Amino acid sequence: MSTVTPKRPAVRRQKRPTAPFMPELVFFEPNALNYPKGERIMEWVKSNNIPYRMTTSHNRITNLPGETESEQYKIAKRTLVVGLRKTLTFDQSKPSADYAIPIATGCMGHCHYCYLQTTLGAKPYIRVYVNTDDVMDAAKKYIEERSPEITTFEAACTSDPLGLEHITGSLEELINFMAKEPLGRLRFVTKYQHVDPLLKLQHNGHTRIRFSVNADYVIKNFEPATARFEERIEAAGKVARAGYPLGFIIAPIIWHDGWQEGYAELLSKLAEALPPEAGKGLTFEMIQHRFTKTAKTVIEKRYPKSKLEMDIEKRKKKWGRWGQNKYVYPDEQQTALREFITERIFEHFPEGKIDYFT
Repeated sequence: MSTVTPKRPAVRRQKRPTAPFMPELVFFEPNALNYPKGERIMEWVKSNNIPYRMTTSHNRITNLPGETESEQYKIAKRTLVVGLRKTLTFDQSKPSADYAIPIATGCMGHCHYCYLQTTLGAKPYIRVYVNTDDVMDAAKKYIEERSPEITTFEAACTSDPLGLEHITGSLEELINFMAKEPLGRLRFVTKYQHVDPLLKLQHNGHTRIRFSVNADYVIKNFEPATARFEERIEAAGKVARAGYPLGFIIAPIIWHDGWQEGYAELLSKLAEALPPEAGKGLTFEMIQHRFTKTAKTVIEKRYPKSKLEMDIEKRKKKWGRWGQNKYVYPDEQQTALREFITERIFEHFPEGKIDYFT
């Protein structure tokens, strides 16, 4: 008589939450320590036993460790620089908002396609600014100048500020500030899930939190060191339940084998996971993949094994705001992407609004 050993049910391993960013090296401008925020960050650095150095300027960080350029780049992405924001003239931030509001520069993510690869050039380290009162005073002037129109500010043009919130608290300051401004609105987008400190704030609906989402193929192949899709969507649900206006940026939209299935599944997953209150006032922004010749060179050097398609012969030239031509998809592909994803959005979110496709 044979003995039958019952099969044990497969145990699903719980994936660990994406951890908050922890720098491996921190630089301080001396004047940053004259500000309460600078003092708080220094205390945080010391309590976590993170090595730190002093620097004359957050714009001139030299002698980073690493024997090769690739090593120095990776180390720079784990380096935090704490300084003062001296330029308080805000850049325009179309089509996302009227102005970019500067609270940080640089990002801990390793998204292969990111435009910060080139706009930050040789300064890929992460900078945070302690003089947020000065930044908010400047924002107040812009609001007053444009009265009675509403003025919108984008906080994520040059960084992912949510990924730094546990260190800086700058988003909380801006949200509290904008809550009291009848004609001021704040926006930021993130690939991280660490929204809990913001849920208790009295935001008055003046801050729209958006999450960057994409087809599974794009997240898995081109977005290292960011939160998983499921974590972002769980955080989006928390944001919706806390009464914040919610949005999603589908970017960059990438033409790949199975792109229709990928983007259809993305919108289907969103609809299944979000609470009912998320559908009210929900916005979508769609940005197709684009690159410059400079970006192509930099990305291929920094991520030599990347699967990111950047064949100039397959693309259409488009004038770039900063004087360099961008390479986008040909019109036929653009139209197919825009129409297909638009249909899926309204299929699942009939009350949603598409802000733009670019």
